[in-house]
Amino acid sequence: MRTRLQELTAEAQRTQKMHGENKGVNALTLLTLFVALVLLAPAAMAQSGKSYAITGAKIYTLAGPPIANGTIVIKDGKIAAVGANVSVPSGAQVINAKGLEVYPGLFNAVTEVGLVEVGSGEPGTVDTNELGDYNPQVAAAVAVHVESEHIPVVRASGITHTVSAPGGGVISGQASLIHLAGWVIDDLLGKKSAAMVLNWPSLSTRPTFDFATFQVRRRPFSEAKQDYEKKVAEMENWLERARHYAQAAEKGSKDNFSRDEKLEALAPVVKGEMPVLVMTNDDRDIKNAVEFCEKQKLKMILAGGREAWKVKDLLKQKSIPVILKRTQALPANEDEPYDKPYSGPGELAAAGVKIAFATFDTEFARTLPYEAGHAVSYGLSHDDALRAVTINPAQIFGVDKELGTLEQGKIANLIVTNGDPLEIQTEVRYLFIKGQLTSTDNKHRQLYEKYRARP
Repeated sequence: MRTRLQELTAEAQRTQKMHGENKGVNALTLLTLFVALVLLAPAAMAQSGKSYAITGAKIYTLAGPPIANGTIVIKDGKIAAVGANVSVPSGAQVINAKGLEVYPGLFNAVTEVGLVEVGSGEPGTVDTNELGDYNPQVAAAVAVHVESEHIPVVRASGITHTVSAPGGGVISGQASLIHLAGWVIDDLLGKKSAAMVLNWPSLSTRPTFDFATFQVRRRPFSEAKQDYEKKVAEMENWLERARHYAQAAEKGSKDNFSRDEKLEALAPVVKGEMPVLVMTNDDRDIKNAVEFCEKQKLKMILAGGREAWKVKDLLKQKSIPVILKRTQALPANEDEPYDKPYSGPGELAAAGVKIAFATFDTEFARTLPYEAGHAVSYGLSHDDALRAVTINPAQIFGVDKELGTLEQGKIANLIVTNGDPLEIQTEVRYLFIKGQLTSTDNKHRQLYEKYRARP
């Protein structure tokens, strides 16, 4: 069957033959055909796709036991076959991976990758926060800078996809799942609306710096509670309005209907079609957030969860997954054990809570595998740690049919390494994103080589 690109090429050839040497040829027609060829060529090339066969590797599919001396075939951006007795298709580029290991690409579950270039001093390179407290209509994907220097650095650690999340306000906007390779945002985009980000208001009386008086001030509990209840009431009001809006959009008269982008964006949330990524850390705030989401019938994902280990039984009972912040950090409170950020993930997993790891930023996004690796030394099993940066976040965001394990038909996001990807000494030898062999070169490596070669 002829492709549209072939048809346009033939049409251009017929036009050229018909006009021959005629200088009065219809320039508009030729220009139109040329533009169509340019626009359709990348799509046609992507559809034809280059096929690869990785042979002789130990393959950790995470869908079953490891496959010793296995082969994995990649075609048209997907995993075409994986197993011990897989034949190599003709024309495939063969990668001899004897002595190497293959894993699913790592998934950094919450970051600011693509939204922040220079974190301090250059506000023009930071696009995480919008004006106002309620911006559910904003999607992070719209602001992602595809040419960010951070993206090659992050993927060199074996991270092939991430969720970039907006910040600020109460409802920050929609977090977007992106693949970390491509020319334009459409190439990167995996799921534009992966979750709605909600910054849970904290009922806290901890000392804060008052810029009005330039003094450290502890808020009275009554003041903190009043502020908290006001914000919770505002959230309830927004959600109730979104429900009425969704009903009016479905059943009301189109003549009397006025579109509201913010309420329209919240409609999938109140219907339970889009999860809510609730950002909070204190155990009291976590309990309040769980109660609120249950009352509002929201699909909750806890993000941050520094004290989630204190309420692990509640989280297990309500089947609420937790995306944890970096383990390589100080304890949340002065009276906590120094190793609590390391041991907390193991406690949650042992209680039956589904966990994933994330860095929640850009500058440390590359350290994701080591955040999980550190938790292994403090009680988290290695299998659980590996799942927490692959299949678990894929399940949490509802993309596990496409990502997270190495199975036939899934998107070919995978890494070939010389060892355990959670170990800092391990090197990523080959990196595939959406079935394309992707370079691991990056600015960090370039600077290393440059100054290493200095005379």
